[in-house]
Amino acid sequence: MLQWAIIICIVSLSINKFKQKYRYSFILLRQLVITDFKLRYKGSVLGYIWTLLRPLALFVVLYIVFVGFLKVGNTIPHYAVYLLLGVVLWNYFVEVTNNGVSAIVGKGDLLRKLAFPRYVVVVAGSFSALISLIINLCVLAVFMFISGVSFTFNALWLIPLIVELFIFSLSVAFMLSALYVRFRDVNYIWEVVLQAGFYATPILYPIALVMTMSVTAAKVMMLNPVAQIIQDARYMVITSDTLTIGGVYGSLFAGILPITIVLALFIVSILYFKKMSPSFAEEI
Repeated sequence: MLQWAIIICIVSLSINKFKQKYRYSFILLRQLVITDFKLRYKGSVLGYIWTLLRPLALFVVLYIVFVGFLKVGNTIPHYAVYLLLGVVLWNYFVEVTNNGVSAIVGKGDLLRKLAFPRYVVVVAGSFSALISLIINLCVLAVFMFISGVSFTFNALWLIPLIVELFIFSLSVAFMLSALYVRFRDVNYIWEVVLQAGFYATPILYPIALVMTMSVTAAKVMMLNPVAQIIQDARYMVITSDTLTIGGVYGSLFAGILPITIVLALFIVSILYFKKMSPSFAEEI
């Protein structure tokens, strides 16, 4: 009993110390997230409704083209929901990374006037996008109900997958924000990368279709953490017929590969951002 009491005291003291150390950062983070979300659609007629309309509009166009004309999703159960889930998760990645590119430069005046942790600005953009993601997932749930997709406990696996997506997106955002301070070409380069990435990620088409053409290409594509997350999410939420990275590589342990990439990128991006942050105010 005494040992447990000591452990509880140590944990309690550690938590309190952590709260005191990062209290200012948490307060600032909360205010930045609220402000960013409020200002995002300020002045528009529809306001926050655009959070729903943007991915839905893209979904409708893609569905008409790829299902109505190209007949891509005929063999996939509940392809409408299958496609919408991929679009929603991809849009989150795009929003976080696009916010990250100009996060530091866009807050240049604030950085020069106030002394606060620079990383808060980038993290705020990620949480703001996370709010939009949650709203879009609620809409997805409605589509699932209408389409007759069964709700099972497997859907809870979506939580760790979103955490993985959050960490990966935030890592890329940290790297891009630090690079953009010194190299303004990053913005244009990243736009091209996102355009190519959209078609190189199995959002519109099943990865099984790529497997029939080139197994090697499918394996390379599934190393992309976003592709792995989308496929795993479809497998858990919509249909077990979805081919995941384990099926592509023929090994259940293949899922470790994209997770390793996520963790490695997270460490590298944090270290690079930390190294560059002291000179942000002077270079902006």
